[in-house]
Amino acid sequence: MVAQTGDIIVVDDDCFMREILTDYLRDNNLCAKGASSRSELAPLIRGRDASLIVLDVKLGEDDGLDVLRDIRSRSDVPIIMITGCRAGEADRIVALELGADDYLLKPFSPREMLARIRALLRRNELGRIGRNRAAQRGGYRFNGWCLERRSRKLVDPNGAAVPLSNGEYSLLLAFLEAPQRPLSREHLLHSTRMHEDVSDRSIDVQILRLRRKLASDPRAPHVIRTERQVGYLFASPVERF
Repeated sequence: MVAQTGDIIVVDDDCFMREILTDYLRDNNLCAKGASSRSELAPLIRGRDASLIVLDVKLGEDDGLDVLRDIRSRSDVPIIMITGCRAGEADRIVALELGADDYLLKPFSPREMLARIRALLRRNELGRIGRNRAAQRGGYRFNGWCLERRSRKLVDPNGAAVPLSNGEYSLLLAFLEAPQRPLSREHLLHSTRMHEDVSDRSIDVQILRLRRKLASDPRAPHVIRTERQVGYLFASPVERF
């Protein structure tokens, strides 16, 4: 049984698709609600936690990517983006870079969506258990930065808190636990528990987002270095506390 603390919200302006998906999720013992727009979504997530959001890229007059950006600025709730079959790799990369956890092209079967939802919920639950176990384990220091495991808080050299998504936190933790050692994309995918169908390219996107938070110029990364034909390496010395 996958842990679910809140509703799964399906946001799609296609009434037929929305109802088929929400009904299928309910038939499989998941709490699901539907919304057709940003305005309908807002009251469903205001003041409460959603377990997961399925979000269409096209929402009539609303831009699903803008909605994704807004949600991600306030929450790390898992988000699966869905869109028509004409979407290219660039569109998928943009969605992943903005913080989507998975991306699925229409038409898809409700059964496949259910499998992806369960995989993300399972990943989140494993992450929550891991964070609870690690709550008393102190943290890490590097280049004036500090990552506190108890609070999952990243603090920059000036003392300002830098927010991290679940994926970014897991990725940074994987690097800090193996500093100055090349790590393959496969290892990083496993460490972040990303969906098995997500390509290695998604790790590159996550790395870019993390670099942007750790350096002023992500095109000249000094902390996370690319190791050709291997993966990535966290170049700075790390101190545990």
